[in-house]
Amino acid sequence: MSMITERPVQRRTPGVAERPAGAEARRSWLALFRAYLALTKPQIVELLLVTTVPTMMLAAKGWPDPVTFAAVLVGGGLAGGAASALNCYIDRDIDQVMRRTKRRPLPANVITPKAVLIFGLTLAVISVALMAVLTNWLATALTAFSIFYYDVVYTLWLKRRTPANTFWGGVCGAAPVVIGWAAVTGTIPAMAWALFGIVFFWQMPHFYALAVKYKDDYARAGIPMLPVVRSMQRVNFEILVYTVLTVVVSLVAWPLGHGLGPIYGVTAIVMGGVFLAEAIRLVRQTRAGVTVKPMRLFHLSITYLTVVFMAVAVDALI
Repeated sequence: MSMITERPVQRRTPGVAERPAGAEARRSWLALFRAYLALTKPQIVELLLVTTVPTMMLAAKGWPDPVTFAAVLVGGGLAGGAASALNCYIDRDIDQVMRRTKRRPLPANVITPKAVLIFGLTLAVISVALMAVLTNWLATALTAFSIFYYDVVYTLWLKRRTPANTFWGGVCGAAPVVIGWAAVTGTIPAMAWALFGIVFFWQMPHFYALAVKYKDDYARAGIPMLPVVRSMQRVNFEILVYTVLTVVVSLVAWPLGHGLGPIYGVTAIVMGGVFLAEAIRLVRQTRAGVTVKPMRLFHLSITYLTVVFMAVAVDALI
């Protein structure tokens, strides 16, 4: 009896081309690249840089030194990516539960937790090292602190324990502004803190609106976001208060000087009015008992922040 087993004949399906092994490998590598990119949450990093670049321009009263500018863009982007990747590692258990996050690389089993941890720590080390070599000690220390604060203080400690998690988490969300200013000048003056305040207070209406949309998701994961543990009336009150504070701080920044002129002033007034009107509309919808559309405020808040900081950049150049 022959010990050789014949291989079954593989028949091609008509109309379906054979896929070369090289093409499959390329697709596999591309999928892996996309997974690692998703871990860095590029949309969040992009929004952070939208505020950082105009701040650096204002600090420099024009275009900053190219080396410093590139160092903050790359180092800040890597720091944001590191913080986000480590956040994905820490929150992998709740990401499996939430519909909004269950397609992320870890819940989808595209990458192992160990690989994500190594990836996040590597990005963190590179970002801090880059800032240390190409900027100054203040910007470097703030960068390292921001990564630590976001992943340890916010993600590990506060996020699952208190509805004030968004408020305290706002510190690291606004940190890129002072990092950018510190990288250019080595100082953090009142203007830098005013711009920090705009981004800090802005985060509450922005993220509360998102939390209203995904209230059931957060509740399922056991995250005590404000809309989960408080009434909608309380949520709306805080949205309105922090929207007012955002607009007020944006107007307080105007007379502080440093090159902010009429373009910024008019933009802050107009966009602040639009932002506030949308927050008031949300409050009125709740009181009237009609269906609330929080994502309108969420998307408008992004437009508000982008346009206001674009005005900062324009005034810095003229």
